[in-house]
Amino acid sequence: MKPLKYFKALSDITRLRLLNILLHHELSVNEIVSLMGMGQSRISRHLKILTEAGFLECRRDGAWAFYFISSQGQGRAFIDSIKHMLDEETLFKEDLLRAKHIVQDRSLKTMQFFNQIAFKWDMLKREILGKFDLSHVIIQEVPPCNVAVDLGCGTGELLEKMQSVAKQVIGVDSSSKMLEEARHRLSTGNENIDLRLGEIEHLPLRNEEVDCAVISMVLHYISSPDLIMTELARVLRKKGTLIIADYDKHTDENMRLVYGDRWLGFSKDEIEALLPPHGFRIKKFQSFGIENHLTLNIYTIGLFVAD
Repeated sequence: MKPLKYFKALSDITRLRLLNILLHHELSVNEIVSLMGMGQSRISRHLKILTEAGFLECRRDGAWAFYFISSQGQGRAFIDSIKHMLDEETLFKEDLLRAKHIVQDRSLKTMQFFNQIAFKWDMLKREILGKFDLSHVIIQEVPPCNVAVDLGCGTGELLEKMQSVAKQVIGVDSSSKMLEEARHRLSTGNENIDLRLGEIEHLPLRNEEVDCAVISMVLHYISSPDLIMTELARVLRKKGTLIIADYDKHTDENMRLVYGDRWLGFSKDEIEALLPPHGFRIKKFQSFGIENHLTLNIYTIGLFVAD
C-alpha cells in the first residue's frame, strides 16, 4: 500500500531533513555527509529508503553519486502535497543555509582552480584536444549574426575567430585571471569584443541580448546544467542558435583530479533531455575522437519559442 510506504519513509527526522534539502539542491553523497555531520553508511541507508519510496533519484557519474528530488511520478506528487509543511521549521531552515554555503563553496573552488591555472590554460587545452581544432569546427556552426557570446571564454581564443561571423562578440567568464589573459590576447584591434566577469548560472546579459551562444568545454564544470539552460533561453533571441561542445560520457576519474571536472562528460541522451523544457532542439550533432581515448560531441541547437 503506497500511502503506508510513503508515511513510513518519512517517519524519521533525518529522512525529512534530507528530503527538504534535496528539494532545493542536487548534492553528492560526500556533500550530504558533510552537511549532515553523519557517517556515510547511515546517510546511504536513508537515501536508499527515500529513493525506493519514489521521492529521490540518483545520478551516477563515474565513482560519484548525486541525489535530487524526483521530477515526476506519484512520489513527487506526494512531496508537493506536503512540502509547505517543511517551510517554517527552524531546523530545516538551518539545513538549507548550510546547503547554500556548500553550493557556494563548490563554485568558489571552481573559480579558484581556474584563477590558478589561467596562465597555462591554452597548454592544458592542447593536452586534451591534441591537434583537433575545436575553434574552427565551432565557427563553422555560428551563423552570421549581430551578437554572439562565448560562455566560459577562458583566454579568448574563440573570441578572436567569432569576429568573422558576428558584428559584436561578448566573452563571459567567472575567473578574473582568465579574463586578464583574454585582455592580453585581445589588446590590439579587437574593439568589438566585450569581456564580462560573471557566473554562467547568472549571466551578465540582458534578456534576448544575443543571437548565438557558445558553451565550449564548460558544461562539465557546472553544478547544475539544467539551470544553465534556463539562463540560455533567457538571453537568446527567438530562433537563436546555441552551440554546446563537451565530452561524451566517459569513466576517466583522473579528469576530476587534473582538470577539476565535475561531470565525466554527457551522453547525447543526457544533453537531449535538458533541452525540450527550455524550448531547445538539436539541429545538428557531430562527434570527434580526441586525446586520451575521449570523444568530443558538438551540438548545434535551435531555440524554438512559440509566438
